[in-house]
Amino acid sequence: MLLSAMAALAPAMAPAANHMHEGPQISAIVSPPVPKTLKFAGEHFDFDRTDMYERLDRELSQMSYMHSSTMLMLKRANRVFPVIAPILKQNGVPEDLVYLACIESTLDPRALSPAKAAGVWQFMPTTAKQYGLEVNDYVDERYHLEKATAAAARYLRNAYNKYGNWESAMASYNGGQGRISSELESQLADSAFDLYLVQETTRYVYRIFAAKILMENPAKYGYNLRPEQFYSPLAYTVETVTQTIDNLPQWAKDHGTTYAMLREFNPWLRAKSLPVANGKSYEIKIPKRQWLSKSATHITRNKLYNPDWSL
Repeated sequence: MLLSAMAALAPAMAPAANHMHEGPQISAIVSPPVPKTLKFAGEHFDFDRTDMYERLDRELSQMSYMHSSTMLMLKRANRVFPVIAPILKQNGVPEDLVYLACIESTLDPRALSPAKAAGVWQFMPTTAKQYGLEVNDYVDERYHLEKATAAAARYLRNAYNKYGNWESAMASYNGGQGRISSELESQLADSAFDLYLVQETTRYVYRIFAAKILMENPAKYGYNLRPEQFYSPLAYTVETVTQTIDNLPQWAKDHGTTYAMLREFNPWLRAKSLPVANGKSYEIKIPKRQWLSKSATHITRNKLYNPDWSL
């Protein structure tokens, strides 16, 4: 996709001079455009500094040419962004921080890292519990999109209040507040942009920037998707549960769905039963029948979260 959409940016390939080597030619590889400035979280960032330009160039180049994962991230965003953006805003965090979730998980609701970070926001178990998420053999709210988003927002708001800038707050989401705080102090710096860090954390903020740049104008980077190819938001009713469910597959069937679909809509459910302590309650999403029909996969341009995603 990128090659065809950006071919005009590259000079035409010269014809082969030797007929003995005639045959299919390799498409031109072009470097994606890097903006000079970016508005992010209400602030303007410029990339005049050589190191900042090169770091953003690296992330845009890699993201542009990681065709399948970037395309899936775009498709999922139409389902996920309408859920998480308002929660971030309600918690005092700019909506642009949705792109941090893109980098954490490519918006895969079942994402699990080798280090056991889980969910769209990739919480580790200890940090999840610190921010009020329940994590056990039956319930893992790291996979609960709404609750995990609220927890991530609290973390990011606390980090911003601590550092006074979003680049350091975002870097701390990857490297930890302890590490970022100690490095800012020892390196006599005020911003994560001026820190020498392990490569993963150094790249992290620029990957978030690259996600916003590409996803706000995907066609410019070679991603030409039709409206109906984006994933539609989930359609469901909510059942409040206040008593233990011993058999979730049977409970799902009694509510007109399957255990598989129940888990798809509620990935925080982790077993075939759900113990409910006295005074505790859970809200379980039950998929609407019409959402499962073939016609429900087709959405129109005005239902896209961002109309610029599609040509």
